Amino acid sequence: MLTLALLLAISASPVTAHELWLEPLDYTVNADSMLMAQILNGEGYSGQKLPFLPQRAARFEYTVHGETNQITARIGDIPAIKIMNPIDGLYVLAYQAKNAVVTYADWGTFVQFTEHKDLANILKRHSDRGLAEEAVTEVYSRYSKSLVAVGGAQGEDNRKGLLTEIVALNNPYVDDLTSGMNFQVWFDDQPRAEAQFEVYDRAPDGTVSQTFFRTNDEGIVTVPVKPSHTYMADAVVMREPSPALAAETGAVWETLWANITWAIPASQ
Repeated sequence: MLTLALLLAISASPVTAHELWLEPLDYTVNADSMLMAQILNGEGYSGQKLPFLPQRAARFEYTVHGETNQITARIGDIPAIKIMNPIDGLYVLAYQAKNAVVTYADWGTFVQFTEHKDLANILKRHSDRGLAEEAVTEVYSRYSKSLVAVGGAQGEDNRKGLLTEIVALNNPYVDDLTSGMNFQVWFDDQPRAEAQFEVYDRAPDGTVSQTFFRTNDEGIVTVPVKPSHTYMADAVVMREPSPALAAETGAVWETLWANITWAIPASQ
């Protein structure tokens, strides 16, 4: 169990590495067993396990067969998600982190981030707003999902009402994915057209590869997948914070991260 001092340190100093994702201990579990998943924060599909901290969670839930339930966890739980006796079906886990603030080490680091996430127009907007090319303070929030198969895994993903969200248009555990797996990216109740879709692919031997895709006019993207591989994808929005949020946080930019994880069974 985490000590109180460690919990307070984590709470007071939000982790600032790039991705935050949900990673099940097993993407396929039996009904009436236990479904467990970690909250991970890191880069390159490698990260640190985070404990459940209620003061950091805005939403923490799962949906199966169209019914959404809150995930109950104790402060400091690792794994953060433990669902006893899950029923047969496709479970969609969802975690929304509350706003946190980070200041980039220098201007170059901020530029590198905008380039990596295909947010190059931000640099012009930064200049147009009369902001200095120096260390940038940003407020950010995370919207993470994961698809887990329980038993026969029948079911589908759909929109959960997250401000920015990746929706799987296929069930990776039962659908024919010969032509790839389809996703739709949303932001503020609208599909995100021409958005970068970054995918990490972890092979059975642990090797990780990274590929960039782009959504079409309807916010849809197709990702080639392989049996026995696990995947993480993200899509990032950057915008000017509201005057109230800027005043509260001191941030000049706001980023919103959509993330989703899934696996492809060996039989696919």
